[in-house]
Amino acid sequence: MPSLPKALEGSGFLIHFAQIHETFRKVELEALAQLHGIPLEWKEYSDSSPFAIVSLPSAAAAQKLIARSILAKGIYTLWAWSDTYDGLHTSLQSRLQQLVQPCMNHTFKFTVQTFQSRRSARSQCELIESFGYMGFNGEISMKTPDLHFFIFEEFPDRQTMSRVFFGIKISDGGRDAVATYDLKKRSYIGTTSMDAELSLVTANMAHAAPGRLVYDPFVGTGSFLYGCAHFGATTMGSDIDGRQIRGKKGRSVLGNFKQYGLVSRYLDGFTSDLTNTPLRRTRFLDAVICDPPYGVREGLKVLGSRDPAKEKEPVMVGGVMGHLRPEYIPPKKPYGFLAMLDDILHFSADHLVEGGRLAFWMPTANDEFQEELDIPIHPQLDLVAVCVQEFNKWSRRLLVYSRRSDDDVSAEEAEMLQRAAIAADKKITADELNGFRKKYFEGFKSSPIPQKII
Repeated sequence: MPSLPKALEGSGFLIHFAQIHETFRKVELEALAQLHGIPLEWKEYSDSSPFAIVSLPSAAAAQKLIARSILAKGIYTLWAWSDTYDGLHTSLQSRLQQLVQPCMNHTFKFTVQTFQSRRSARSQCELIESFGYMGFNGEISMKTPDLHFFIFEEFPDRQTMSRVFFGIKISDGGRDAVATYDLKKRSYIGTTSMDAELSLVTANMAHAAPGRLVYDPFVGTGSFLYGCAHFGATTMGSDIDGRQIRGKKGRSVLGNFKQYGLVSRYLDGFTSDLTNTPLRRTRFLDAVICDPPYGVREGLKVLGSRDPAKEKEPVMVGGVMGHLRPEYIPPKKPYGFLAMLDDILHFSADHLVEGGRLAFWMPTANDEFQEELDIPIHPQLDLVAVCVQEFNKWSRRLLVYSRRSDDDVSAEEAEMLQRAAIAADKKITADELNGFRKKYFEGFKSSPIPQKII
């Protein structure tokens, strides 16, 4: 990485976010700061604003932090900010020599950007000229300047400017990756493929990085694996329906890895579910990442027989045992939604290395969700982040956990590891096993309030 100009050094930095997925933005950068071991302190932040002020050790740390962020557009060394231009100029002029001296003899460029308003080209030029007192002696370079100064204006109500920021650009974020992995350009996708932006954000939350092994137990068409591989992780996945992984007519998960030039970061995919995993029970995974099925279109299923007591006889087809043929579809039995969440946490606790991360998505009905009661917990996993993507009457939450050290688990907590047996009668319905599915088909109607009898 080339050395940065001395003019970019400072302790205060301005982050320019994309105004989308607001509850994910801060958490994503905190995950990246932890991944890189960078001290990060928030000075100013609001979900309603695209601008945040942070404290970082150096411009190099700022560049490293922002490089793979999907929700941040860029980061800037912040020289000054105010609610008026008079206040901004006063602040700059009070430290003028200290600020300007390192910028001498460098080519430069000014850019004006306005949030929720607009300025004409003439108005922008007049605004830039108002900073003429800085007296830079370098040449103006519109294409490849050494220093790129930005003036950011914020109009929260689209009429009145609330804040103006002045700083020098350090680096862009990693948002270009969103276009690279856009579903519209992907060779093989399914009806439930996670969009590229949230796949990449989830990979950041899971600390996907070179030298790390990431596993998706509900891999489907592989969206999360591409995001993790993009950041250098080695990946593998499984699915209860192997046809999703194999694809057809030359289109498959492996085919997508070939499309992106990431085959070397894909170990393989295999048919399995969490209750019948072939993976050895040992802690070797750096991250588990998934978007488990919600069971809306059809009830949740796991491999197994509805009536395990009933004997089964092998069926021969063309001289080959049926269960050994490529087109064989194994039998499945109903599976509870809460049981699935429980199994995801238990599997992760059993297979994640210390500090390894579990990142998975969970659907919730907006009117009944209570975070302290409805988010699953496990004594060996610390909940480190909850991000929300809201739809009309329901939401889905990205839950991120970190594997604790066994030494940190108390004897009392260890008792919680004794799994409660889940009764699953063979005649139980999909709705009884999955409350979210039932609410979905009821249109998320509020439960009736019981009448008090006097």
